[in-house]
Amino acid sequence: MRVFVTGATGNIGSNVVKELIAAGHQVLGLCRSTDKAAALAATGAEVYHGSIEDLDSLKVGAAQADGVIHLAFNHDFSRFVANCEDDRRVIKALGAALAGSDRPLIVTSGTPIANTVPGQPAKEDNATVGSDTHPRAISEEAAAAVAANGVNVSMVRLPQVHDPVTQGLITPAIKMYREKGVCAYIGDGLNRWPAAHVLDVARLYRLAIEKAEPNAKYHAVAEEGVPMREIAEAIGQRLKLPVRSIAPDEAQTIFGWLAMFAGHDMPASSAQTRQKLGWEPAGPGLITDLEQLRVADA
Repeated sequence: MRVFVTGATGNIGSNVVKELIAAGHQVLGLCRSTDKAAALAATGAEVYHGSIEDLDSLKVGAAQADGVIHLAFNHDFSRFVANCEDDRRVIKALGAALAGSDRPLIVTSGTPIANTVPGQPAKEDNATVGSDTHPRAISEEAAAAVAANGVNVSMVRLPQVHDPVTQGLITPAIKMYREKGVCAYIGDGLNRWPAAHVLDVARLYRLAIEKAEPNAKYHAVAEEGVPMREIAEAIGQRLKLPVRSIAPDEAQTIFGWLAMFAGHDMPASSAQTRQKLGWEPAGPGLITDLEQLRVADA
C-alpha cells in the first residue's frame, strides 16, 4: 500500500513512517521543512513538499496514494480553536481527494472527546462531546462529514504519547514547571491521564490503515490513567524540583493555557481497539519514560 502521511516528520509521524516501511508499505510523507526532508528521505519515504495550509497540495498528495494517515496539527495552543477549524478544512480536502473510492483515511483526535461518563474510562463507542464543549471534536465532526459523503474514514484517538523526549501535553507542562521552579498538581492529584509509548501508537496506525474499516474508532491507549500526582512526582524527582499540591484557583498561574486540562480526569480504555486489531502495547510506561527524561531537552 502507498500511504500519504501528513505530519510525517513529527514525533508520532516519523515513527508511523518507519513502521509502515518496515511492514512493506510505501510512504509519501508530507514535509514543509527542507531541513527535515533529508531525514525523512533517509527512512525510505518519498518526500512530498507541501503544508497543511496548502489544501490543493494536500489533495494532490492524497490522490497519489492508496490511503491517507492524517497526523499533522498546529500545536500552538494560543490559537487552539482556530487550529481545530483549520483541521476541519484539511480533513475536508483530504476527503474530497478520496471520494468515490474505498481508499482509507485515518483521522486523528483525542481520547477526551469520548470522556462522557464521569469517573469512567472513555470507550471507543461512547457518545462524544461536541466542538462547543471541546474544540478538538471539530476533527471528529469533519470526519463524520466526509464519511457521509462516502469516504472510508476511521478515527484514532490519542492519549499522552510518550518517549523520554516528548510526552504529549506533559512536555509543555515540564517547561512550565521549570519556569515556575515547582512541579504542581491540582488538589489531591488523583485525576488521570491515559498514555501510550510512541512505538505502540505507530503500530496501531499501521494496523488501522491495513484494516481500513469504515467508521471505526480506535483508542491508542496502553495505560488507562496515570494520576497527575505521580506524573508531577516523577518529573520533580528527575529535575530535582519541589512537588506540591495547588488549589484550583492557582492553576492558571502555574499552568497558563494548560490549566484547562491539568485538573481534568481523562481515563480511557482501549479494550475494543485491542480486540478489533489484535493490538497489544509493549513499550515502557509513562512514568518509566519520565524517569529517563532527557533533562537537557526538558
